[in-house]
Amino acid sequence: MPLLHSLPIARRHFVQGLAIGGAVAGFVPALQAKSLSASTAELSGTEFDLEIAEIPVNYTGKRRVATAVNGAVPAPVLRLREGDTVTLRVRNSLKEMSSIHWHGIILPAEMDGVPGISFAGIAPGETFTYRFEVRQVGTYWYHAHTLAEQTGLYGAIVVEPRVPMGPVPHRDYTIMLSDWSDEPPLQIFTNLKKLSSYYNFAQPTAGDFLEDVSELGLAKALERRRMWNGSRMNPTDYSDLSAATYTYLMNGTTPAGNWTAVAAPGEHVRLRFVGAGTATFFDVRIPGVELTIVSTDGQPVVPVTVEEFRIGPGETYDVEFTMPDGNARTIFAQAIDRTGFARGTIAPAPGMSAPVPTLDARPWLDPVDMMGAMMTMGGGEHAGHGLTEMPPKARHARTEYGANTDMRVDYPRANLDDPGAGLRDRSWRVLTLADLRTPNGDPDPREPEREIELHLNGNMERFIWALDGIKLNDSRPLHFKPNERLRIILVNDTMMSHPMHLHGMWSDVEGSDGAFQVRKHTVVVQPAQRVSFRVTADAMGRWAFHCHLLYHMAAGMFREVVVA
Repeated sequence: MPLLHSLPIARRHFVQGLAIGGAVAGFVPALQAKSLSASTAELSGTEFDLEIAEIPVNYTGKRRVATAVNGAVPAPVLRLREGDTVTLRVRNSLKEMSSIHWHGIILPAEMDGVPGISFAGIAPGETFTYRFEVRQVGTYWYHAHTLAEQTGLYGAIVVEPRVPMGPVPHRDYTIMLSDWSDEPPLQIFTNLKKLSSYYNFAQPTAGDFLEDVSELGLAKALERRRMWNGSRMNPTDYSDLSAATYTYLMNGTTPAGNWTAVAAPGEHVRLRFVGAGTATFFDVRIPGVELTIVSTDGQPVVPVTVEEFRIGPGETYDVEFTMPDGNARTIFAQAIDRTGFARGTIAPAPGMSAPVPTLDARPWLDPVDMMGAMMTMGGGEHAGHGLTEMPPKARHARTEYGANTDMRVDYPRANLDDPGAGLRDRSWRVLTLADLRTPNGDPDPREPEREIELHLNGNMERFIWALDGIKLNDSRPLHFKPNERLRIILVNDTMMSHPMHLHGMWSDVEGSDGAFQVRKHTVVVQPAQRVSFRVTADAMGRWAFHCHLLYHMAAGMFREVVVA
């Protein structure tokens, strides 16, 4: 596997974990799996025994093997309490090394669970004991930091406050959105390395051109096609993987299985959404129901009411609403590329269902997703967002001019009030990053002492993903000084969104005016966009910083961060 060449030993262990997790799944007999319901297993307390092992599943009519925790996919929900010290004994009953990372949980570096960074991983037949104090509240999750994340090793974490805060909802459910493939993860990665568009069958056609002529006129249709042909980019490149290999799951249940939660008319409901897709952004709505966003990545936000929101891999969103009547309602989560969806139901009683929306037509990316701020000038269809003059030209490192990089954005857009391609023309309100605001101001009001700018880029045809044109195996760690306040600037030179996850420390996102806006642990950077966030380096040790699209991480979009 290309990532293994010339790696230091610690990093080689990390990448081997990515390569072999779940790779033997196709060789084990499987039986028909039962659908999971709202009664998904939960564990609570301060002492936990978790076993990672294979279980038989059948999501598509084909027998396969998944990676489970205590026999469940998703893994059991862990309910913890703020202020407790928890002990989690994790036994690895697989034939290969495994691990669990506690995503979004602030803890000592040696408990973070990243092979080759935090520790050596959990060898077959061995038990590793995680122990840490729970210092936060909210919705988080845990997952393998190997390719076994693709094969089912993920579960939700709910941290309850030690002292109750505000009214408690009548109903409280976690909803994990994920993507399953019958193909072994290593085979998927190999296919993408051979051809990055291997799973993308929605290439522009002559029929698309004729539709453009009908809607835009011949001149604009030709201009549009000329722009994309000249750039050698694909206007439908939303996602590396699609329903060509994926079945989309809600709490481990296929759309036909209809996972169901129960709520009576007038009851106050909280749904805790976890973006557990390995390569999938989901657009979520409950038709006819307004959703109030009350938390993101476990952190409270000033409540904002929308009808739809996009959730990326690694993110969590808590939404609340009042059950309006005695009718069933569909919880609809369509993949960003519109090739498939996850679906469930919330209803007054089990066995009920509601109409399932039709998948949206797959839109093309807009020119703004390729050229950034250059397309927001001049009063055209992509103008606005307060931009009256061209921003300074982006700085590109010398390492970005090489075989690892096939695209650079010179004038990235800095607006955060964009819901993203495919959601821009909705007739209802869609959540944007600009809508999310942490109450009570900046948790650390110090001005950053320095800045680190990183460009998210790669070579899409070769399926290389990198930071500043440098893959993980060629990179040097980023060094943070203990307790310094610094600014991280991310510039996305690609036409895909990247959910960037910094382990061990919070990412305090800045608004387009540079003021503190919202605290997160996973920051989505849209195509041709510039996003900045502040970090307080208050966690000593070695940490991971990477794109949470699993195959982008495996292909090199990863840095080690050292606080010392």
